[in-house]
Amino acid sequence: MNKTSNAYKTIGEVVRILNLESKTGRKNPTHTIRFWEKEFKQIKPKIFSGNRRYYDTKNIDLLKKIKFLLKDKGMTVKGVKQMLNSEQSNKLDESLNKSISAHNLKNKIMNISKIINDLKKVK
Repeated sequence: MNKTSNAYKTIGEVVRILNLESKTGRKNPTHTIRFWEKEFKQIKPKIFSGNRRYYDTKNIDLLKKIKFLLKDKGMTVKGVKQMLNSEQSNKLDESLNKSISAHNLKNKIMNISKIINDLKKVK
């Protein structure tokens, strides 16, 4: 059963959506999301029984912005806080969308290239 795109996501699903990896190669670094929750008060997941976190689309989009600024742009946590609290936050959406589109396009090109190489081997 697949969740709809606007359904709440678990912390593990959010890690996969953001494609987060730890420096040690750990495949599911949920600690990164928890750290960001402590640092950025704008992130407000729903916490239900058993202290399980669930994230809506708004929170996931905010986490994408934070990841983009920290990981892709190399900003500090303090710098990201200032950016999110400033009027530049709206301009960030456009920049983030362009970056994500470019990344998706690069992945598609790499996949097509791999398929072409595999087809050449079949000949």
